[in-house]
Amino acid sequence: MSDAWDPATYRKFAGERRQPFHDLLALLDAPVESAVDLGCGPGELTRLAADLLGTRAMVGIDNSESMLVDSGEHVRDGVSFEFGDIGTWTAAAAFDLVLANASLQWVPDHPTVLRRWTAAIKPGGQLAVQVPANANMASHTVAGEIAHREPFLSAFGADGPPGDPVEDNVLEPEQYAALLYELGFTDQHVRLQVYPHVLASSRSVVDWVRGTTLTRFQRRLDADMFAAFVNAYENRLIEVIGEHVPYFFPFRRILMWGRRGD
Repeated sequence: MSDAWDPATYRKFAGERRQPFHDLLALLDAPVESAVDLGCGPGELTRLAADLLGTRAMVGIDNSESMLVDSGEHVRDGVSFEFGDIGTWTAAAAFDLVLANASLQWVPDHPTVLRRWTAAIKPGGQLAVQVPANANMASHTVAGEIAHREPFLSAFGADGPPGDPVEDNVLEPEQYAALLYELGFTDQHVRLQVYPHVLASSRSVVDWVRGTTLTRFQRRLDADMFAAFVNAYENRLIEVIGEHVPYFFPFRRILMWGRRGD
């Protein structure tokens, strides 16, 4: 399976993607001595978090080699990056903060994963996680619709099209709140927030999802088939959402914070 992540494509909407990250950091008590950023991507937000939180030891972890290549420019004394699988990652009460911004949705079984992450937090330490919650939006549902059309359905082979990780993996806010309680977080904050993005046009949504959710199809299709898939997706998306200049793109996200008991 190829690495379909492209830092340049992902950064096209860096400003819009950055606001939830800042909102997540605003939930934290600083300074934070040691931290891990799970699903760090190209690394600029990992470095920013370390700077804003006064963190002396911050490590970013990601399973995309192409993203980690770009992380090199954000290394400094006390900020480093490693290849790793955030779904299986854990550590023995090693960190004051476990941070995961828009990455947890890519792995299944959140109760088990969050239990592993909690084990890596020192007593009194903090957990901060943000996940998209927009599986019901046309940007996602149209992708699934196109994937089940020919010739794409056959191109995915016997396993069929990849599922939507947001739909398959992300829980409801109240489920996360109950889970944090069960995991021993004595203080918590969980909320569903809608971010009001204004894009240049309806077609800008295609550029947005090419940097994120469409990567799951890109990994499974050859270049020509994926180009045809994106074209079919764009045509159908415009049928559904209409042609608008500019386009209002509401984006639902869940933000959660907890402090582990002593």
